[in-house]
Formats: sequence, C-alpha cells, structure tokens
Amino acid sequence: MHPEFPQEGIIHLNHAAVGPWPRRTKEAVCKFARDNVAHGSRDYLQWLQRIDATRELARALIGAASAEDIAFVKNTSEALSMVAFGLDWQPGDNVVFPAHEFPSNRVVWLAAAERFGIEAREIDIGEEPERDLLAACDGRTRLVATSAVRYDSGMRIDVQALGAELRSRSILFCVDAIQHLGALPFDAPGCHADFVMADAHKWMLAPEGIGVFYVNPESRERLTLQEYGWNMLAHAGDFSNPGIEPARNARRFEPGSPNMLGIHALHASLSLLLEVGLETIDHEIREHWLHLEEGLRAQDCRILTPRARRAGIITFRPPVEDLDALYARLQAHGVLCAQRGGGIRFAPHFYLTCEQIDQALEVLGEAIRETRAIPVR
Repeated sequence: MHPEFPQEGIIHLNHAAVGPWPRRTKEAVCKFARDNVAHGSRDYLQWLQRIDATRELARALIGAASAEDIAFVKNTSEALSMVAFGLDWQPGDNVVFPAHEFPSNRVVWLAAAERFGIEAREIDIGEEPERDLLAACDGRTRLVATSAVRYDSGMRIDVQALGAELRSRSILFCVDAIQHLGALPFDAPGCHADFVMADAHKWMLAPEGIGVFYVNPESRERLTLQEYGWNMLAHAGDFSNPGIEPARNARRFEPGSPNMLGIHALHASLSLLLEVGLETIDHEIREHWLHLEEGLRAQDCRILTPRARRAGIITFRPPVEDLDALYARLQAHGVLCAQRGGGIRFAPHFYLTCEQIDQALEVLGEAIRETRAIPVR
C-alpha cells in the first residue's frame, strides 16, 4: 500500500471518474482550515504566493512555456464555454468534434451553433480518429475540439499529429485533457494546442471545483471575455482604479475571488505527481494496463480499448449478459470502477500495486461466476 493512499476496503480503479486525494492533500486542506479558524485572513499574502506556486506546478504538468499561460477555472465545462462563446464566429463557420464525446465537449459546440448560427460537425471516428477529423475540415472550419483520451473507450488521440496539421491549415485546436493530465506527460506547445482544459478531480487527484485552463499566448486575445470581475483586471488590487482593461496574461480568465481551498489542495496533489515524475507515472500506469489486459483476457473478457492507443483507461466487455448486476457486485466488493462505452471501465493510477490489481481481477472472476448463475429475465 502506498503511504499517500492508505485506502481501506477498496481497490480504486475509478480515476477516470473521481480520484481519491493523497494524504498530503488532506493534510493541506486541514491545515488551511485550521489556520483560517485560528488566524482568519492574517496570512492572505501567503495564500497569494500559494496561487503563484500552484500555477507554476500546473505549467509543468501541462508543458506550458510560462505560468502566465495558465488560468484556474471551476471545471472543464467552464473553460470550454469560454472558448465556445468567446470566439468571434462568423456566418458559415464550422466547428468539428468527435461524436459520442463526454457531454462537456459536445453541448458547448451545439449551443454555440445555436447562438451564432455556425455549423457543428459531430464526426464519427474510427481507428484513425485524426484522419477522420481532418477529413471533416474545410476552408470554413474555425476550430477542431477533441478529448485527448476518450472517456468511454480509453482511446488516446494523437494530439501531436493532429495539432501539427491543424496549425498548418490555420485551424484552432481545443483539447479536453481531463483524461490525460496527471496520467501521461503532456506538451501543450508541442501539440500546437490553442486551448487545453482539465478538471483536477480525476487523474490529478485533487478536489472537484478546481481546474486548469491553458491558453496559447498567440490565441489569448481571440477570446472575447464573457465574465468580468476585480481579479481579471490588469490593475487587480487597485480598487480605486476605474479602468476595465483585462490582464494581459491568462489571469484575464479568472474574474473573481480565487478558490483558495481548492488551490491549496491542488498544490499538494500536483506536488506529488511532479515529485514522482510524469514519465514514471506513465510507465506505471501502462504496466498496470498490460497486467489488467492479460488478466481480463484470461477471463474471456473482450478488450474494447485499442492497445496501441492506450492511456490510463481499459474498457472491456465481460462474458455476461447482465452488465448492471456484474457492476453492482464489483462495487459491493470494493472494486471501484464505472460502466462506460458498453462495458466496464477500469482506470488504475500509478500508486496501485500488482497485488491490488490481482485482487481486483480475482473479485471480477468471482463476480462473473455469480452473475452467470443468475437467470436473465
């Protein structure tokens, strides 16, 4: 058992949904609460320094050139909405995105199409999703939006190759990286992304209600601001200044008071990920994936995640008819997972052990046998 994750009675294979906090994150939140109770806002200047430090950790996680390219948001949906409703769409423009995306990366484009009279092209993708998305682009395509890793099948999109081609065509690129950041290394400039966003409560192992939003400095002023407040101003803190000029950096997307509690928690969680190292985390997760694949095939499960495009998620179809019953048994025996993409989704993080993986496979095998024994009505 990893000292940062002293979990009891569970095997957490649900990091693609809501991940657990490390011990240090719990301690950071408790300390912040204790200090607030005892001292009020006495240490506010230190809190501001923690924001700067967390922004730097987020920069390293996302591979940005500067911490000034990072904004903190409430969640992925908020950042996606800033893009969808901030661009100066023109009649005849279109946006291209894959079909069957998580709703956050679908509803904003459909809503923008309704608001601005543009075309939302929802594209079925196959074994080569980059080719399919590019084939749907034309001279009026303003933006392509995709998740870096599919939430249902776990398929990893080659955002490097896709982004390079989009840049050559002068098409904006928006990446929902919520199933990527914290699990694999990411290089926002390297994939020519204009916008990258991710909530922190999955692979980043932080609370809900805080997320990161990368905006390429070349694209920063392409977004018309939809939210205004004291904190996004160039002169934030000078409350008597009547101007409304936004900050030149990504802080322009942070309109009001920051989520101080979330920032302290995120700082702790990111410190662990970067301390372990993203390359190490990637290696450990891939090893867990292969271990699970072998064990699942041995139980006649059909793997739905393309092996060559794997990331952290492995989705499989077990040899039972009643998937709901099987899922309920897994949960009841402490194997936390999800039903997605027509199967069961496991999503292991780096800290799990081979013994825990084997235990989860053993529970799955028993659940399969129990479920098969129940008559299907």
